[in-house]
Amino acid sequence: MKTVLTWTVCGPLLAAVCACAAEPALSRFEFTQPHMGTRFRIVLYAPDQTTAEKASKAAFARVAELDGIMSDYRSSSELMRLCKKAGGEPVPVSEDLFYVLKRGLEVARQSDGAFDVTVGPVVRLWRRSRRTQQLPDPTQLAQARELVGYEKVRLNEKDRTVQLTKPQMQLDFGGIAKGYAADAALKVLKQHGVTGALVAAAGDIAVSNAPPDAQGWKVAIQPLDPAQKASRYLLLHHAAVSTSGDTEQFVEINGKRYSHIVDPKTGMGLVGRMSATVVAKDGTTADAWATALCVLGSERGLKAIEVIDGAAAMFVRKTDSGEETVYSKRFQEYHHKDTKDTKSNQ
Repeated sequence: MKTVLTWTVCGPLLAAVCACAAEPALSRFEFTQPHMGTRFRIVLYAPDQTTAEKASKAAFARVAELDGIMSDYRSSSELMRLCKKAGGEPVPVSEDLFYVLKRGLEVARQSDGAFDVTVGPVVRLWRRSRRTQQLPDPTQLAQARELVGYEKVRLNEKDRTVQLTKPQMQLDFGGIAKGYAADAALKVLKQHGVTGALVAAAGDIAVSNAPPDAQGWKVAIQPLDPAQKASRYLLLHHAAVSTSGDTEQFVEINGKRYSHIVDPKTGMGLVGRMSATVVAKDGTTADAWATALCVLGSERGLKAIEVIDGAAAMFVRKTDSGEETVYSKRFQEYHHKDTKDTKSNQ
C-alpha cells in the first residue's frame, strides 16, 4: 500500500505582485534516486537549477548514509554490526542509530508492542516464506519469537550505547528507517536554503513549506485496490504521512493472503485486506505508527493514535459487504475533499 503524491495550487494567487518583488521567483524541480530498496523522490522549489541540484544531491547523500547505517540487508551496516554483538556488552553507536532505536522503543511502549524493532528474526522467516510460498516452520518460528521483545534492548543515553541482551537478536528498522530518512533529507534541503520541499520514499512522505501560492502539498492515498483511482486526499505542510498495508507486499499460501507486516506477539503475518494511513508531525512518527496501527486494528489503533500529539489516522478494511473506512478525530484537519485541477506527479 503506498501513499501517492499529487499536487495542485490550492491557494489564491497573490494579487499584490509588487509587494513580493524582492522575493526570488521559485521554480519546481524533481529528482529521484534508488535508496533503501525503493525509489526516493524529492520535489522542491528553488530559485534556479544549480541550487536545486546541489540541495537534492546533498539530501540523497544523507539518505545513502543512513542506508549504510540502518540496512538489515547489508552485513557491513552499523545495524548489522550491532546485531552481531547481541548477548554481549553494551556497544557504542552513532547518533542516528541511537536516535532511531530510541524512537522505535518509544512507539513500542506506546503501542504495547504492536511496533517492535526486535522482530527481525521473525521477519526473516517470512521473507523466506514469500520466496518459497510456504509457511514458516513452526519450530523455527517459536525459536524466533523467543528473541523478540523490545524490553530486551537496553539504552544508555549518557554513553550512547546499546545492549541487546539475548544472543542472535536481530533488529529490523523496516518500519521506521524510511520515515526518518525523509525527515533527515528535509533538514539537509533546508540547510541548502530550500524551505519548500517534499521527500517521498514509497509510502512514506514528509513535507516542509507548501508550494508557492498553495496552502499545502496535496497527497492522494491509493486505495486498497491499486487499479482504482485515488479518491481521498490530504493537504499537508510541515508534516508527514505514511500508509502501511498489504497492497504490494504479501504472500498467498494455501489460499490465504499474508501481509509482509508481522504481529510481533504471534509471529504471524497479518491476514485480512486493510491499510492504515497516519499523519504526524514528522516522518519517523508517521512511519512507525502506520505499522503499529495495522497490527493493533482500527478499534485499538484509533484509541492509541489520539494520545500522540498532532497525529491522525485513517483505516480502510475490506469486508464481505465492501470497504469500511474509519477515521480518528483529528483526521478531518488534514482531509482535503476538493480534487479538481489535480496534477499528478507519479
